[in-house]
Amino acid sequence: MTLIINGDDFGLNESCSKAIAEAMSNRLITNTTMIATGEYFDEAVRLARDHGFIDKIGVHFNLTEGAPLTPEMKNTPAFVRDGYFHKDYLKNPRELTGQEASAVLTELRAQAERLKASGIPVCRADSHHYIHTFVYIAPLVSAVCKEFDIPRIRINRTFDTGRHPVITNGRVKNSWWNEQGFETTAHFGRLEDIYPDGFPDDTEIMLHPDYDKNGVLIDRTGVQDGYPVGEKLVNINSILK
Repeated sequence: MTLIINGDDFGLNESCSKAIAEAMSNRLITNTTMIATGEYFDEAVRLARDHGFIDKIGVHFNLTEGAPLTPEMKNTPAFVRDGYFHKDYLKNPRELTGQEASAVLTELRAQAERLKASGIPVCRADSHHYIHTFVYIAPLVSAVCKEFDIPRIRINRTFDTGRHPVITNGRVKNSWWNEQGFETTAHFGRLEDIYPDGFPDDTEIMLHPDYDKNGVLIDRTGVQDGYPVGEKLVNINSILK
């Protein structure tokens, strides 16, 4: 069975970055994707080297949280307000103006370049809040991935559950990425999307390793009273038995 278990948000902050390093060391995840705009980026790179998974890192493109890397993006109100990304585009996606598209392209390039310049091969790509799957963002992500020889991209959700329904409105079809020449899995979802009899072959599962207020390694599903909350992170292979 081909099963990719990816830990998102590497480099975002100290807590989740150290949790991802622990999860990689204990083989609870197979890969991680790194947020180039994260406050813990440099330290996370060192963690990856120390723990021996520098070749298991992809880029986690970000246009929705934290501060952008480029001045062009900082001057693009559709995505940035008071120097920080906001999430308005997720609620009202639309065709980008020429200036907006240029700024997004420049920002995505800078994010990919920051990983490459740190010695990360960048084996795959996905994004914060699924922003890369939007119709008017996907072609820009595709162009940057081709420019940086990134071969694999995460598809949109395929598991359709009450808690995490499939969303297709305003998103590119999953087959679109294959048409652009990228490798993908056949299925994608969260751990909660497990079928009673396990995963189908060729599946990617997205996790958010972090520590709760008691220092327990969890799959973060939210934040409560300033602390990450979620279920204890377990070995998925034991679930499949």
